[in-house]
Amino acid sequence: MSSPSTPHKPRKKKRQLVRSNTLSDIATLEPGSNSIKPEFNLVAFLLPARGTVSQWILIPLILIFAALFRWSIGVWDYSGFNTPPMHGDYEAQRHWMEITQHLPTSMWYFYDLPYWGLDYPPLTAYHSWICGKIGTLINPDWFALYSSRGHESPSLKVFMRATVLVSEYLVYVPALIIFIRHYSRNQQTGSTARNIALVAILMQPSNMLIDNGHFQFNTVMLGFVVASLSSIYAGRPLWACIFFVAALGFKQMALYYAPAIFAYLLGSCLTPEVRPGRLIAIAIITVIAFAALFAPLIAGTLYDLRRGFDLPYRPPPPFIAERKVSLDPSTPTGAILLQISQSIHRIFPFARGLFEDKVANFWCTVHTFYKLHNLQDLIPLPRLSMFATLIAILPTMSVIFAVPRPSLLPYAFASTAYAFYLFSFQVHEKSILLPLLPFTLLLGSRKGLSKEYRAWIGFANAVAVWTMYPLLRRDGLRTPYVVVSLLWIWLLGLPPLSVSCYHDPELPNVPGRPLAPDELRTVTKITHWWFYILMGFWHLLFAFAEPPANKPDLWIVVNACIGFVGIGICWGWCQWKLWLESGILDDYLAQSAKYLDSLLASEEEAKDETAKDTVTVTPVSEKKTEKGRGKGGKKK
Repeated sequence: MSSPSTPHKPRKKKRQLVRSNTLSDIATLEPGSNSIKPEFNLVAFLLPARGTVSQWILIPLILIFAALFRWSIGVWDYSGFNTPPMHGDYEAQRHWMEITQHLPTSMWYFYDLPYWGLDYPPLTAYHSWICGKIGTLINPDWFALYSSRGHESPSLKVFMRATVLVSEYLVYVPALIIFIRHYSRNQQTGSTARNIALVAILMQPSNMLIDNGHFQFNTVMLGFVVASLSSIYAGRPLWACIFFVAALGFKQMALYYAPAIFAYLLGSCLTPEVRPGRLIAIAIITVIAFAALFAPLIAGTLYDLRRGFDLPYRPPPPFIAERKVSLDPSTPTGAILLQISQSIHRIFPFARGLFEDKVANFWCTVHTFYKLHNLQDLIPLPRLSMFATLIAILPTMSVIFAVPRPSLLPYAFASTAYAFYLFSFQVHEKSILLPLLPFTLLLGSRKGLSKEYRAWIGFANAVAVWTMYPLLRRDGLRTPYVVVSLLWIWLLGLPPLSVSCYHDPELPNVPGRPLAPDELRTVTKITHWWFYILMGFWHLLFAFAEPPANKPDLWIVVNACIGFVGIGICWGWCQWKLWLESGILDDYLAQSAKYLDSLLASEEEAKDETAKDTVTVTPVSEKKTEKGRGKGGKKK
């Protein structure tokens, strides 16, 4: 009789760590020794922690370091400081917090529209309601609806700065950490490269200066976008839909990414096989997410209607009134339709002009040389903008639809966002943050820390923050602009503080030498350096040279025009890399290479044949001379 078997649990296999294949991009071995030389300063900070410091210690230290700089920027001024009567974006956010506190939901999108009326989607309103509730518990005077306009006390400033930082660390930072983890696994990069990319993205100058300086909540929307990307890398497309709807519900600018994620999700349902169930599930979950987004607004409107709340007269939005559609706000259907149409009208301000301020996009640049209002009689400018944007995003949508691979999404997101920034309607300086985020996320890719990618990502960030300088200067943020911009450049080893991305002294300076794997082309080096020189020279002009009296905005216009060219170059690089990484051009490039090789081979064969057929002809005079000579070369 056999003895009863004892329970046996097999030993768990140790998870094999993925070794970083980017170590050669961030450090080199010193010749004749085993010491490691970091390629740039950020590596010097984080490389000693490689394999010795736990991630549970290193990540909190990174977050504390990033929070310290964010809070330090908040010490400076903000948008609208001491500038009545409108005060600026700071006052807009504070005013929305008091609107959502003291008014019913049915009036949020109708109240006092000339003075910072609510013009963001409902999730921003709910976020303002939460912040306002907390602030009212601390000091009700901060959000007293009729007596607190332009309130700028130091204690309120501390609270408002804290709302930005806390919101960022509740949404954007966790989403970024999780995304970098999934992205590094997809790209097979190690923990050291992942931490370097995390620090570089968190210390991105443009995000810090706009949200923690100028005063915005852009990183909340960007955090939902990053969470959507992270869900795709984790294989959860339905969660990706929910997070992206949340991004749209917080700020309508998330539409810059919508064509790319739509083309990807649709392509993933059709290739490599048709999956109708997945397509239906994505459609249903998207509709449910939008319904949940507007549900509190609609429920509040119906509640106000049921309790007989005496609402003031609210005219329908212009696009409803122009079509002579009557909406009776005293009926549930009419109240709901009026509420939704008014929110859409406020969110998408097509009644405004093509652009308001000087911005580095196509329309502002063209308007500098040819006044666009002359075209208004031929074609409405919003429609012209829509056509131009559609043409600009179609190539990206075609590629990501044909090749729906998650590794292509950062390129696709950056490309469509750049297209919207350059050609769409009502673009603001702050909108450059949208293409800049996925562009900078490429630091976590397999090639992200190579010289080529660091040079291009650094160039894109330098041009972007430079185009926002007139806005930041107006807000009194010149010092933070200089400090955080130079700090980021110094950490990543970029011009003008370092030329390591553009020049490697170990490579021989020989004409016709083949390029190293991550070496920049000469055209790229010249282009980047010309822009760095122009940006530095512009700063000198802006600081010391007065513009002509009849053109007081000359330097700002020059900034916008040069910035448009630089941003257009970055957009072209994203497009080119998207096509290359997708593999669509592989067959074409292979055929072109074979064709060139055959041409070279045929030319070599022709030269050989010519050499064989060539006969040396001796002149007659030389023949006679040779006949007249005897042995020893003497004449007979």
